[in-house]
Amino acid sequence: MPTNGLCAGVLSQLLIHDETGCRHSARHAIRLLDALCADDGVDGELRALCERASRRLEQRLEVQHACPA
Repeated sequence: MPTNGLCAGVLSQLLIHDETGCRHSARHAIRLLDALCADDGVDGELRALCERASRRLEQRLEVQHACPA
């Protein structure tokens, strides 16, 4: 089932981002989360969680990228 591989990839990238602060890992996680959302085999609950996680990561990256005033 391809969904299992995507979920494992998301968890791996999220852990790398959490442990190292790597922005590239966060971007990879966002892409994988978006791919899960687009998968027709994903149920509504998992899709909603993936969308929420993707948005939250994106928002955190925007805040980290913002220059302090």
